[in-house]
Amino acid sequence: MITFTAGERAGAGYLALPRQGGGPGVLVLHAWWGLTPTFKAVCDRLARAGFVALAPDLYHGRTAATIAEAEALMEQRDFDAMRATATGALAYLRAHPATQGYPAGALGFSMGASWAIFLSSVAPDDIAAAVAFYGSEATDFAAARAAYLGHFAEDDEWEPAEGVRQMEADIRAAGRDVAFFTYPGARHWFAEPDRPEFDQAAAELAWQRTVTFLHEQLGRSE
Repeated sequence: MITFTAGERAGAGYLALPRQGGGPGVLVLHAWWGLTPTFKAVCDRLARAGFVALAPDLYHGRTAATIAEAEALMEQRDFDAMRATATGALAYLRAHPATQGYPAGALGFSMGASWAIFLSSVAPDDIAAAVAFYGSEATDFAAARAAYLGHFAEDDEWEPAEGVRQMEADIRAAGRDVAFFTYPGARHWFAEPDRPEFDQAAAELAWQRTVTFLHEQLGRSE
């Protein structure tokens, strides 16, 4: 774990570096479960694909194992502190010696997808690509400069299809590149191996598309 400045307090996060030492940066935003091993593993997979991946701990050490526990964490959340942690982590990632000369992207899951999309609009100079796994956000896409990739479940009680369609339309109206995919039969959290909703086939296809997209938008490490 590494630490960084997050407003008036210290933030913490999990950093994974590629074997070659440097490459494009990807900020990984966890779902409402907190920074669990699942999201650290996402960083490790990104590092193996040539990216410098950093997952900030938006809950400052707290995690949830059940939906009820996650809902409680959401009710107790401090939005300002979470924003300071996310933006502080992005600043740390952009300034890291391993990412110099490369653009950066953001990748989020559910709640984290909302943060990834939000950051793309409030930090347009820092986010060149945003990937959303089953999460949306209403924001000012006219201010963004990112390309967008979205992965959504066909059977999703947590992320209504109409909201996804509206976000895609808003991105297109802003003139940004966007590609959204819906995975037949999949449910919310389908890309998280520790969840009962995990769908291996859908998760692997979404991952392949994600890595290809990030390489296209951010480049490859030398």
